Amino acid sequence: MRVLIVEDEDAIAEPLAAGLVREGFEVERAATGQEALDAEAPDVVLLDLRLPDMDGFEVCRRIRARSDVPIIVVSARGEEVDRVVGLELGADDYVVKPFGLRELIARIRAVTRRSSRDAARPPAEEHVHRVGRLEVDTRSRRAFLGETEVQLTAKEFDLLALLVSEPGSVVSRQRILEQVWNTSWYGASKTLDVHVASIRRKLGEPGWIETVRGVGLRLVPKE
Repeated sequence: MRVLIVEDEDAIAEPLAAGLVREGFEVERAATGQEALDAEAPDVVLLDLRLPDMDGFEVCRRIRARSDVPIIVVSARGEEVDRVVGLELGADDYVVKPFGLRELIARIRAVTRRSSRDAARPPAEEHVHRVGRLEVDTRSRRAFLGETEVQLTAKEFDLLALLVSEPGSVVSRQRILEQVWNTSWYGASKTLDVHVASIRRKLGEPGWIETVRGVGLRLVPKE
């Protein structure tokens, strides 16, 4: 598996690259955003946000505009707003520095398994789900609220599609992680919570998705 590390600090990039090589990964490094955009297509991108020539969010946006390659943002910027922006621009996960190598490798394997499974999955026969004014088409991967299309990232769509397939039922956090992120690992990341907050904002009504404390999430129809 080829990993592209987009990181300008040698003190971070070099030991990270060495650790990944020891674990059997092929590693390429880009020290600037432009180098990342010019690099040969990898299997996964580890993207820092503080780059010398352009903001990492812009690099994420440009990569996602042309490719479905899994992107993991690896940054010291751990505020919720940074996580939300990164995920809305198409990142598949967000890891805050400092982090452990085992944690990062678990994230890499999770996002790449998910990407491979999506590519191999045949179209579902029942691909349109309607709940109140909300319509989700899993074949075209589009969601509408009334006549207005809801612009969702790939993971946001997968999460909403899972919830809308069982309206009114509680879907456990473990099941969501297994089916949307293809992992049961929780870790310290608030990735799931960030995605839920973003979907609620885009639907314009937080009540669409209820949190059942200690259990999971439930889609509640709104007229």
